[in-house]
Amino acid sequence: MSEITRIRKKLSFFIVFIVTFLFIFQLSFLWVNGKEAPKPKLKDWQINGIFAALNDDYPEVQGVAFDKLGEYELKNLNKQQAKNIAKKAVNLLKDEQVDLDVRSSAARALGNLGDVAKPYVQDILTILKDEKVDSIVRYGAAQALGNLGDAAKPYVQDVLTILKDEKVDDYVRSSAAQALGNLGDAAKPYVQDIAAILKDEKVNSIVRYGAAEALGNLENAAKPYVQDILTFIKDEKVDSIVRSIAAQALGNLGDAAKPYVQDILTILKNEKVDSIVRSSAAQALRKIEKLDLNQVLLILNNFYHPKESSLDEWRFRTYFLAGGIKETKVLLKWLGHYDRSKIPTKISHKEAEKTLQFFDKIWQLSEGLRLRKDLAYRIVQISKLASWQPQDISLLETHRNNLKKVGYNEADSIESVIIKLKGWQWYYNFRNIILIHAAFWLLLIFAYPKSPQIQAIFFWNPWVRKIFGMGYVGFLLTWVPFLRRKLFEPFQISLLADARLDNFDQQSYFSSSKVVKNPNSKQFLAIAEAIPNIKGQTVLIGDSGLGKSMFLRYLAKNSLSTVVYLSASKCEKGVIAAIQAKLHGQAQDARFLKNLIYSGAIDICIDGLNEVTADTRSLIKQFVESYFRGNIIMTTQPLEWEPPTTAKTIYLRPLQQEQIEEFLISRQLHNGGDLLLKGSEYEKACKNYLKKAFNNQQAPEELDAIKRVLSNPMDLVLVAQMLSQGKQPDLFRLQEQQYNLMASEYQQEWGHPFPLKKFSSSVYEMRLNHDTTLNVEEFHQELLSLEDEKYKMVISRQWQGTNGEAMKEWYFRHDKIMDFFLVQNFLGDSEEIQTRLNKHIGDPRFRGVYFLLANLLEPDAAFGLRE
Repeated sequence: MSEITRIRKKLSFFIVFIVTFLFIFQLSFLWVNGKEAPKPKLKDWQINGIFAALNDDYPEVQGVAFDKLGEYELKNLNKQQAKNIAKKAVNLLKDEQVDLDVRSSAARALGNLGDVAKPYVQDILTILKDEKVDSIVRYGAAQALGNLGDAAKPYVQDVLTILKDEKVDDYVRSSAAQALGNLGDAAKPYVQDIAAILKDEKVNSIVRYGAAEALGNLENAAKPYVQDILTFIKDEKVDSIVRSIAAQALGNLGDAAKPYVQDILTILKNEKVDSIVRSSAAQALRKIEKLDLNQVLLILNNFYHPKESSLDEWRFRTYFLAGGIKETKVLLKWLGHYDRSKIPTKISHKEAEKTLQFFDKIWQLSEGLRLRKDLAYRIVQISKLASWQPQDISLLETHRNNLKKVGYNEADSIESVIIKLKGWQWYYNFRNIILIHAAFWLLLIFAYPKSPQIQAIFFWNPWVRKIFGMGYVGFLLTWVPFLRRKLFEPFQISLLADARLDNFDQQSYFSSSKVVKNPNSKQFLAIAEAIPNIKGQTVLIGDSGLGKSMFLRYLAKNSLSTVVYLSASKCEKGVIAAIQAKLHGQAQDARFLKNLIYSGAIDICIDGLNEVTADTRSLIKQFVESYFRGNIIMTTQPLEWEPPTTAKTIYLRPLQQEQIEEFLISRQLHNGGDLLLKGSEYEKACKNYLKKAFNNQQAPEELDAIKRVLSNPMDLVLVAQMLSQGKQPDLFRLQEQQYNLMASEYQQEWGHPFPLKKFSSSVYEMRLNHDTTLNVEEFHQELLSLEDEKYKMVISRQWQGTNGEAMKEWYFRHDKIMDFFLVQNFLGDSEEIQTRLNKHIGDPRFRGVYFLLANLLEPDAAFGLRE
């Protein structure tokens, strides 16, 4: 509400008449002398305060902000700020739905903006001349024109006409006179008309307000009398209107009044003082200095005075005197509302927390103020709106105690919120304990692979794992794939040592090999399609050299799970014992290991069932049937044996004739070294050789035998090696031919024959002792020749020992190659050899030796061997 409206309600006609007369006299004196008191410049904090008020939800508050702009020099506003204010002001001025006081304030604001407002002069004049517009708005329009200087000079005659029109409202005529006075030289010809109007006793206008400003314009001349003015304001015997004028005058004295700010605040806090005086005191403060939070609360407290009607003024003053700081915005977001619909009904947790922390800060400062009751209501409201967390209990308890201490019933409402939170607190505490415990074990599992102490103490010690793992750790280790892989990570090298994956070239694997589910079936499937991974239980049956072991190595190489690769010969004490032998220390916990196998945590590959005794196969079968949920794949050559009932059987077939050429040509990518034939020459040699080998002019029995050899991938690899070296393979003596080529080169390189008998004897001892590594100390030269890229009869594996020393071991590339050297121990007619032949006839470890003997012996001897 504007000063005019308040004056309308507060003054008696008689007092207004006297004060108006005095004001007109003083105003006329000022005009005659052509003087106008300079306006103070807006400080940064004042600009921020006014801009904050201009963005308030209430148009009335915006109107107050516009009204106050007229009291300041606006030259230090930047152009964009001035344009924004002008645009907002003209929109409010022309909006007939907006409160009259707000429109009037907007008009006056335009008058104070100088050149920025010139485009809107015609709009202002139209409002002034429109008799249908309320006098309050026209009053503001007249003031605006007077302040626009040169831009309004062309309209002096229009303003004068309004001044002289007795039908026009007194306030509009008064403002027209002030406008003419502000127009300077352009209005000089009409001074007598203005004086005549102003001396009229019927003038009833803003005398007190003008007188107050006139007194304040004394500036330096009045400074020696500041104390007298303050005494005058505090004297309760003096009329409240006169005290109000004195308060405004005190405010106009600026820095000279700073020592008396606290006295002015005391007047504001005293509710017995008339509201007009308190309002003027507040106006005085805004011209002196920015207030702190404690002082600002005193300003806002006047909003809650039961007889106060200028609520928008007090909201504005709260913004303004605090300099528009963030805390004031929070304060007025919740307090000082005359429209309850503006109070928020939603609030985030973060905002609620910060707001209650701020309210705790001002709670003690609000002691003795009327606003404290509203503050208590808002504290309770926020406590109910927000979603609190257990860590907020302390903050809520602080407010509950504050309310309870002063006897507010609102404390019970906050208590109910706290009780609910405490009910959840136990849950959150328990949850946090579990999370911390889980995080601790998660850190252990990441440190586990590199720390033998953590392995032994926490994970493979059953008591520690059960007690400190609170039951769920062992369960998760068993069933969560990621944790299971971590559990076996330290043992990966050991678990896969027998697979020799460091020598496995995945590209060399021929994935087009076919399998069937029944030996007599004609429905062929690609092996990678039939067995895409190690899932469930499978027995893969196939002749020697078809690639069973290669396929197991292929699966182990590509598996994302933990895989243990076992040679069946190492399972003579059982599969669990064979796995335990690959683990260390507490990791050999049999019970936990069994749980892991049963849950499918470890994929198991068992190679070469045909190479072990019936008892060992029985142990393996019993293990597989006991752990029917485990993922286990086994390989064997055809033999009289009943596979586990829980496993499916897959039969690996020899290469088909159309696959033989594909396989043979594909080997050129893997025949390294200095080869005689490469590329197209190698392909041509392969095709010519196969064309000759499959010549239908041969005897059917011989052709079948050739097809049988060439359909075996292992034998076909030897064929590829020999063709690439420009040799013609002897299909029925491939290993012998390969050896002879190697032995010839060995003699050239080392100057003596290859020690076949001695080497073969050593291989025989290896087989008897279930050993797979060759004696490097005794046969180093021989192993280097056998490992040559042209022959690849043996392969090596390198690793770093526990003491950092480089280690290396040699193995036979395939059992067929080992069988060639083994068979040397069975050739001849001596009694020792005959004894050996009879001794191992039923030994599965030497099964391949006897098949090879059938090809090497003379027909009669071979027939006798068969018998």
